[in-house]
Amino acid sequence: MKKGPESESCTLAASGNLVESNPDTNSSNGASAREKDMLPSPGELENVPPKPNTEISRKKLCGYLNKLGIKGPIKTWKSRWFFYDENKCRLLYYRTAQDINPLGSIDLSSASFDCKMENGEGVFEIRTPSRAFILKAISKQAMMYWLQQLQMRRWEFCNTQSRFPVGSSQLVNEPLAGRTNFLPLVKTPTEAVGLKAASLPAPQTSTALQNISLKHPWTEIHLDTPSVSQVFPIHLFIDNQKYVSGYRKARWINNGFPGSPEELCREKNSVDKVSVLQQQILTLTEEVKSQKELVKLLHKALEAAQQEKRVSSKYLTATEDKDRLELVRHKVRQIADLTSRLEALEQEKKELEQILTLRDSHIQELKEHVQLLMEKNHAKQEVIMALTEQMARELSDPLQEANTITVETLYKQQEEIEHLKDDIDAYKTQNQFLNSEIHQVTRLWTRVAENEKSLLMKCACLQARNCQMESKYLTVLRKLQEAVPGLPNSHAELVKNLIQEALQWDVKEEAEEGFNLNPVSEYDEYGFMTVPDYEIEDWKLLAKIQALEIKSNKLRSQEIVEKPLRDRWNSIGELNPSAELKSLIRSGIPVEHRQRVWRWMVSRHCSLIPGHYQRLLEQSRSTEHPACRQIELDLPRTLTNNKHFSSPTSQLIPKLRRVLLAFSWHNPAIGYCQGLNRLAAVALLVLEDEESAFWCLVHIVENLMPEDYYSDTLITSQVDQRVFKDFLSEKLPRLTTHFEQYRIDVSLITFNWFLVAFVDSLISDILLRVWDAFLYEGTKVIFRYALAIFKYNEEEILRIHDSVEIYQYLRFFTRMIMDGRKLMNIAFNDLNPFPMKLLRNRRSAHREELEAELCELEQIKAAYVKERAEQGPQDLKEVASEEEEEI
Repeated sequence: MKKGPESESCTLAASGNLVESNPDTNSSNGASAREKDMLPSPGELENVPPKPNTEISRKKLCGYLNKLGIKGPIKTWKSRWFFYDENKCRLLYYRTAQDINPLGSIDLSSASFDCKMENGEGVFEIRTPSRAFILKAISKQAMMYWLQQLQMRRWEFCNTQSRFPVGSSQLVNEPLAGRTNFLPLVKTPTEAVGLKAASLPAPQTSTALQNISLKHPWTEIHLDTPSVSQVFPIHLFIDNQKYVSGYRKARWINNGFPGSPEELCREKNSVDKVSVLQQQILTLTEEVKSQKELVKLLHKALEAAQQEKRVSSKYLTATEDKDRLELVRHKVRQIADLTSRLEALEQEKKELEQILTLRDSHIQELKEHVQLLMEKNHAKQEVIMALTEQMARELSDPLQEANTITVETLYKQQEEIEHLKDDIDAYKTQNQFLNSEIHQVTRLWTRVAENEKSLLMKCACLQARNCQMESKYLTVLRKLQEAVPGLPNSHAELVKNLIQEALQWDVKEEAEEGFNLNPVSEYDEYGFMTVPDYEIEDWKLLAKIQALEIKSNKLRSQEIVEKPLRDRWNSIGELNPSAELKSLIRSGIPVEHRQRVWRWMVSRHCSLIPGHYQRLLEQSRSTEHPACRQIELDLPRTLTNNKHFSSPTSQLIPKLRRVLLAFSWHNPAIGYCQGLNRLAAVALLVLEDEESAFWCLVHIVENLMPEDYYSDTLITSQVDQRVFKDFLSEKLPRLTTHFEQYRIDVSLITFNWFLVAFVDSLISDILLRVWDAFLYEGTKVIFRYALAIFKYNEEEILRIHDSVEIYQYLRFFTRMIMDGRKLMNIAFNDLNPFPMKLLRNRRSAHREELEAELCELEQIKAAYVKERAEQGPQDLKEVASEEEEEI
């Protein structure tokens, strides 16, 4: 017979598997052919002395079990030799203990065990993901031994095979016996498992009649011969008592049949004695309670007598008459007090007597009513008795037959009682084992879940790293794309092909190759496009790079940053201003909490007037505002990168129109200014409610932003640009020098940042984090983030040495910022200190300078107009235009 790798381990099974094994040489594939031939037989193993080793490995698990085989309608028990392979956590089974090749194996690493009482004594089940195996031991003890051993060895295998440590959890390293106290450890049945069972011949399978269930005699018979399969008729058990269960009947006969008259009399006398003793116990208990109450009363009387004795002794020991007189007066007062209490008690006694009289009369009425009811009941009982006698006369013969209890019926009832008792014991054992199995399987499931979590985190890190590598690869391709004109034709063609292949990569293709932990969708939760759609062909590669960077940042921050932040937000109940809340808001509010926190921040600073918004809407319907035309022009140009505003038929467009019209009537001094449409649009996306968005816009314009920020002159907005240039020169002097060298006016870029709080400048995730802090702290957040944006890209800007290229880079460089956490750390940590008092002082100084300059310009303008007026209109004819001079 040809021997494979499995035959080597099977040879060990045939040897009995109770010899001591060396862990270093216990591999199923490690024994040579010569060693396999030299293995002793099961009979020789009985005389093998143990090795003088200090670390004796435990005995192998093996033995004979009956396995249920199903072939079509026939179910038969087959005796098989089972051997547990510790290296693979498999239960191998052979035809006999001397066989080499196994008939099959059962994978226990992901199996569960069950012992159902309905299956019969010694029957248990091993359920794997692929199939279920039904086995039968020779006794209940052997079954429990197998189940406990398989449980423990499965746990040990899963514990040793765990490749990912589970933090500080100590549950996985505890021994199983120390954690599961559901069932005591079963002693090893040496006659059923191990060496002794291997040396004995295979046990014979039970006959057909022994496989019949007494409790369910109509069920299918399991035969050992594959030729018969029938249903045993129920009447066969009634006519032939010899087929009754052997061990239950023997137990019933040995214990005596308690249904005989002598036994029944003894049971009746014992019951009477127990009832008499219980009655005596109740009587003595009541007597003890009364004695305790009497003792309490005597204690109180004794205390009163001792008090009286102490008072009398004081009276006798008093040396002066004055003291005695005072004692007498005290006693008189006590007597008067007691007299008044006695009178009150007598009054209460009279009232209670009156109440008692009323209750006596009420009780008398109730007794009369009860008497009437008893008479009615008696009459009904007489009618019932008459009807009963009539029915008895009509059904006398059937009742006599029904009341005739034969000895055979008593035997059957007693036998059923014994069966039920055995069933109860079996169910108790089954319940204890299943509790143990559930406990262990739950531990294994917890270990698997933790391992799965570790794998997911590792996979997320690998995906993030892969995205970074792809991003770097695409960045190199982009740089080569810029250098294509200077490359040879062959190299330029190669670069174009590589770029074309890179642009054809799609998220869907990646999803087909493997699961995607955190896919980048086209739009975020608020409808903003997560990946920019550049129309310029050269910038499509740039959009691909941004998509990869977004995915990489999300994968890296999901478990490390986002989950702990969400847990902290979930633990916050009522919102109150605090340093902790300020730090949390700066870190970013999760999507599920943002709407609630924004409403709270707006309500803190705005006195929300009920019905005010509706009145403003009525006013806008009745009267057209001068700014209505400008609002209509700006609506289609609002948040074009958001799907909720990109279409003229979007549902949020009418809401935005109503919010802007209501604000124009609410604040006539401003009315409407370009930029308010984007502020209101962001508020609508987060708050969803029109009125809430309206009050958020009021809070921004009237509370957060300085006065005249959105006026016709935009004077405060110009002041903030000068303040920002001061801060830029202080915080980033190298960058300021670079801008001055190439005559770059950063206000051309930053003016819109301040006017609309970075809307349409930053990607949506970073924009909403900026707004979280902006709504809570005010405009200094805009200064912080504006400086942080330049700090974030400082090195890139310093590499550009052309004014036109610098302006082109500054047009879109804010959209290239993907790491919001890094930008936040720069804004709130690297740029400290940033006091609000300094900001106010700088604004005040620059406002005075700007107002003086504007006043000077007005004077120059007035002087020029006056001068032109004095020259007269004739001079205008003499002035030739530039076009005329060129002609």
